[in-house]
Amino acid sequence: MSRNRGAAALKVTEAVPVFAALADATRLGLLGRLSVEGPLSITRLSQGTGVTRQAITRHLYALGGAGLVRHARRGRERVWDLDLRRLEKVTLDMLVERIDPERYFSYRWHPYAIDPAVDYSTEPTTLVEFTLEDTEGGTALTIVESGFDRIPLARRAEAFRMNDAGWAGEIKSLTRYVS
Repeated sequence: MSRNRGAAALKVTEAVPVFAALADATRLGLLGRLSVEGPLSITRLSQGTGVTRQAITRHLYALGGAGLVRHARRGRERVWDLDLRRLEKVTLDMLVERIDPERYFSYRWHPYAIDPAVDYSTEPTTLVEFTLEDTEGGTALTIVESGFDRIPLARRAEAFRMNDAGWAGEIKSLTRYVS
């Protein structure tokens, strides 16, 4: 994993709605169809999914809220298309370890690897795990990042400090997003 950051990198807190939208299997499927088939109406997007048009509409508005799709009126229909401008700024190098849809997601990355002049690919990575569990009042999200003990000592403390602050901000953003 190498890191090549442009000056216009998307701020981490701005990325929360993007990743939240992409974490849903139905939404990911809608993006896949739009990327292959081009602009489609809700009627066309609903066909063969087993999902109601109303549910598809809600998913499309969630994707639109994350800046991933846009719509336009064509006669009586609303046609949806990809809007990848939001993703052009996202630069995050990670290796997905495991996905159990709607339950678990994990990836490896180089935390606080922000210097574009440094090749971090030879450094060990940390493992980030997201686990969803049903609770009486809804759903609990547990986030665990491990492996900081393997980060080179010269940058370990700063990487941990910045990462800790970053996760605090992400959790606040996630809380606002789901509220």
